[in-house]
Amino acid sequence: MTQKQLSNDAIALLKRLIETQSFSTEEDKTARHIEAWFKSNNIDYKRTKNNVWAINKYFDESKPNMLLNSHHDTVKPNSAYTKDPLKAIVEDGKLYGLGSNDAGGCLVSLIATFTHFYNYKDLKYNLILVASAEEESSGPNGLNSMLKIIPKIDVAIVGEPTLMNLAVAEKGLVVFDAKIQGTASHAAHPNDDNPIYKMIETLQWFKNVKFEKGSETLGDVKLTVTQINAGKQHNVVPAEVELVIDVRVNDKYTNAEIAEFLEKNAPCASIKPRSLHLNSSSIPMDHPLVKAGIAMGRKPYGSPTLSDQAWLSCKSLKLGPGDSTRSHSADEYIHLYEIEEGIKIYIELLNRVIV
Repeated sequence: MTQKQLSNDAIALLKRLIETQSFSTEEDKTARHIEAWFKSNNIDYKRTKNNVWAINKYFDESKPNMLLNSHHDTVKPNSAYTKDPLKAIVEDGKLYGLGSNDAGGCLVSLIATFTHFYNYKDLKYNLILVASAEEESSGPNGLNSMLKIIPKIDVAIVGEPTLMNLAVAEKGLVVFDAKIQGTASHAAHPNDDNPIYKMIETLQWFKNVKFEKGSETLGDVKLTVTQINAGKQHNVVPAEVELVIDVRVNDKYTNAEIAEFLEKNAPCASIKPRSLHLNSSSIPMDHPLVKAGIAMGRKPYGSPTLSDQAWLSCKSLKLGPGDSTRSHSADEYIHLYEIEEGIKIYIELLNRVIV
């Protein structure tokens, strides 16, 4: 099959995916479309819940394994849409629709790339494709659940919109719940232990706190207070103030190290992480994938956004057609040429590394 035909078929698949509701945890129908692709291309595949996966025809257990992964779930459309989010609309070379950019374009491009290489013999790497579920919700039945089922991964390409540039590192995420304790009282009486006033000093600490180790690709750790909750009525001083803190972690720290620092130093009665699983990711600049991509004119950078890379302990590269700034936006779209270009670049990249 020519690359042009692959691109046409991939775009047709993306249109079917757009027009099939696949909110996170509800991906059963889009999984069927992906299964249909594998069947029509005579590719052996398996389905585990709503994850559809396959390995190359001449899989060799003595060789290292490369994962090609992207997701087929979406967020729910926001109220600012002017077009039907579940209708694939092509206008001026743009394909509109929910999930077109995040991450349908990446997914169908990787599926097409895997199909191109499926029947190759004597590859340097085995290829494992996983079209995964529950990425948007970081749910329990997504890529994280597949890591015990598929063969062990040595390196991964995760399809997310990067304008086909090389996201060689990705920040991790830890969300903390914190409490500032005080003394409840009637608002009419003196109270030197009002937790809302104590919050001022605490917020200033969070605003000014710095983590010493910066990263060349990901910059500094970024800590942001994103929610505050306190009080139920105007004449009662509450006993506590609740805070939510969003921390984006660079590749110089583990999530556990961030949690240990905040638990020891933050001026709060308590501060606890919700999860420590969403770690930062990276791949060395001298890895063959990165060197090949740079030789092709693709630019390396550090990504501030989170993806299924966070579940991987192996070296991983985030790379895909589309633009991250369009993700979760109203009237989401991807340029048709971006999909064609994405498939071409994926194939050329792998030709340089695995053939």
